[in-house]
Amino acid sequence: MFVCICKAVTEDEVHEHCADGADSADAIGERCGAGWGCGTCVDRLKEILERSAVSTAA
Repeated sequence: MFVCICKAVTEDEVHEHCADGADSADAIGERCGAGWGCGTCVDRLKEILERSAVSTAA
């Protein structure tokens, strides 16, 4: 599923960036451009980051 339509970034790609150390929406954007187009996906990026942080803390 696409998270960012503007840059064609999938949820799997975002999860990979989180696993590789991206810890903010800006950090993800620096890696793949997500969130740097229209900005509609920024909230979704933050949700994925929160879930990623919870799953790694468990």
